[in-house]
Amino acid sequence: MTYSMIWDLDSIFPGGSQSAQLEQRMLDLKKQSNDYHQLINRWEPDKDTNYQEMEQILSLQGIISNGFGQCNSFINALLSADTSDKKAKTLSGDLYALLPAIQLAETIFTKKLTEISDDVWTTLLTSSEFEAIAFRLNEIRRDGKKLLSEQEEHIINTLSLDGLNAWSSHYDTIVASIAIPFKDTVLSAGQAFNRMMSDPDKAVREELFTAWEKAWKEKAPLLADTLNHLDGFRLNQYKLHNVTDFLEEPLNYNRMQKETLDVMWATIQKNKQPFIDYLTRKAQLFGKEKMDWQDQDAPIILGDSKEKSFSFDEAAEFILENFEKFSPKMAQFSKTAFEKSWIEAEDRPGKRPGGYCTELPETEESRIFMTFGNSINEVATLAHELGHAFHSSVMWDLPTLDREYAMNVAETASTFAELIVADATLKEAETTEEKINLLDTKMQNAIAMFMNIHARFIFETNFYAARKEGLLSEDEITELMLEAQKQSYQNSLGTYHPHFWASKLHFFIDDVPFYNFPYTFGYLFSMGIYAYANQQGSDFEDQYIALLRDTASMTSEDLAKKHLGVDLTKPDFWQAGIDQVIKDVNEFMALTEPYVNK
Repeated sequence: MTYSMIWDLDSIFPGGSQSAQLEQRMLDLKKQSNDYHQLINRWEPDKDTNYQEMEQILSLQGIISNGFGQCNSFINALLSADTSDKKAKTLSGDLYALLPAIQLAETIFTKKLTEISDDVWTTLLTSSEFEAIAFRLNEIRRDGKKLLSEQEEHIINTLSLDGLNAWSSHYDTIVASIAIPFKDTVLSAGQAFNRMMSDPDKAVREELFTAWEKAWKEKAPLLADTLNHLDGFRLNQYKLHNVTDFLEEPLNYNRMQKETLDVMWATIQKNKQPFIDYLTRKAQLFGKEKMDWQDQDAPIILGDSKEKSFSFDEAAEFILENFEKFSPKMAQFSKTAFEKSWIEAEDRPGKRPGGYCTELPETEESRIFMTFGNSINEVATLAHELGHAFHSSVMWDLPTLDREYAMNVAETASTFAELIVADATLKEAETTEEKINLLDTKMQNAIAMFMNIHARFIFETNFYAARKEGLLSEDEITELMLEAQKQSYQNSLGTYHPHFWASKLHFFIDDVPFYNFPYTFGYLFSMGIYAYANQQGSDFEDQYIALLRDTASMTSEDLAKKHLGVDLTKPDFWQAGIDQVIKDVNEFMALTEPYVNK
């Protein structure tokens, strides 16, 4: 093999969870946090005439943020690669125990920013020291006006460790105990899911789905408690801060207007029929009248065709070759990631399911976690995560505050990279059957974004509204999920997944509420960029990098206006992206017509 499938973590902190360097960095982080607190306590904005002390505070804030991110990414990487690493789990607890003190210092600092008069603040932001981070400073000052007293905020943050954060961790503990009996073996939740959604045998998928639903139903009472209290804690936080709309925080976090979100979903809603037709046609290819839930991502294998297979090296070369056509800098960056072993891809026991990209801000690197299985889906996943890593790489020279891009635009570079690979594989298809398989693989993303994630958004909106009035039983939560799926899929499926709410990690994540609509935004936003790239040709690369560099320093609407010349609050942009996908649907329908009308 040319490239290693096991990542290099020793270049970050040698020795794994026993690393003396990691232990020292966490000790330094604790000391820096104490210094940070003292510096902020001493700071008197009206006496800091040249705002040199404010500069020092922001500098130390960046150092702490980078240090925490470096340690956290490393510890999470250890736990992802080996779920039995008990020392790493302890280290994670030790690291997060530092948070309340850091958050208290940031609360004091933020409240002091709000005390600065508007005139002085305007002058301050035009100075050379702060002009580059003016957007982020305005966001911090805006949010600071909602804060309670320093002591009250500290109490909330401290209680969050055994409240919001603990309920999220409790979900992981419950999931670890889930076992799915199948044939003569027992599968973990991750193993069962992968096989249930991708096995070429529809009988296997159906049997696993029945066992899957049963397993989550058995855990539903525990998971209903978990979801009730996790989101109940969050709603109480909103109430204490006089926030009445539970969408306010996720919209602010994603720097989006409600008008943008509404028009995005409304445009998708108007265009669902082609995707329902696609699902029905795919079901017919499986010998069914309607699509069953577990068949949505199943491969279509027609005649004597087989799914194209890639070794890890072949996947790397294919990605590099096609990245080069759009962005030589992205290709060169990705080659470095392969050569320096930044990617954990080996298929072995003891790893977490799923994939992700994580930043290492102190060494200005990334690490990618996945399990590579030789299919085109894993090639797409690899390209997706390399897109994330490239996004981070073009921002390392920016101030720390200007690198904090939100989830919706975080999915832009990753989905763009995935689109490059998807279209490249389609162009290389040698037979009609292979092209149908690849079109279907590409369409799975669209179905997830327009149907599945829309169902998640509908469910979560209805759950929060109901939770404001009191606790919900597991049966009530399950009914909300079923109603959301039927609404989103417009009653087009043969079977649904009533306990999807229990099986989906995203509903139980503690740091980002509404972990759903940003994916759909990022998908369609990247479609717009991809179309723009094809129009621009060789002039595209520098424009693309300029857009990525702005993703943490302006609103989503301003970003689109500046770099694409479009208005996200109007349906035109969203319709143009959907129209691109409908072209794939139409081609799929035409190519598969002979197979259902023989």
